[in-house]
Amino acid sequence: MIGLGSAGLLAACDNSMRSSGPATIDARVDATLNHLYQNYPGTTALRDKAVGMLVMPLITKAGFGLGGSYGRGALRVGGATVDYYSSTQATFGLQIGAQQYAHVLFFMTQQALSEFRNSPGWSAGADLEYAVSNRGENVSAETLTSLSPVIAVVFGQAGLIAGATVEGTKYTRIIP
Repeated sequence: MIGLGSAGLLAACDNSMRSSGPATIDARVDATLNHLYQNYPGTTALRDKAVGMLVMPLITKAGFGLGGSYGRGALRVGGATVDYYSSTQATFGLQIGAQQYAHVLFFMTQQALSEFRNSPGWSAGADLEYAVSNRGENVSAETLTSLSPVIAVVFGQAGLIAGATVEGTKYTRIIP
């Protein structure tokens, strides 16, 4: 019964892409990156150092005891889309409600990017570093860029989302 309730709640958030073609996904990715760079200019340093970026423009997360999240996005290398991905996550615990957010994974090494692209389904793990907001609206990850192979920025229209993580999220290549 709880599973049906959370499935209904997730469906009600409607993260579907009715026109799920590449042009729609790329347009959402462009809008998401524009929002990110305008509101968190410190992320341009991550962009400039990254060898690739996975941009997930809209993740819908919902739960009522059991929950999950889903979204679609694009992997960009050298500023161009090279693949499309879906992201899924299942959760269990004390939870109720729904939220929508976006996230970008910055691949800081060629090895990390290659491992991501060559895996049949890559899962974000505990070794993932997060860039966080400090000093107002600045995003800082300077000390992380030389040490971490993948850096995540999780944000929403209202700002960076406190406590949101992508750990345990599985990314799978899709053909839109």
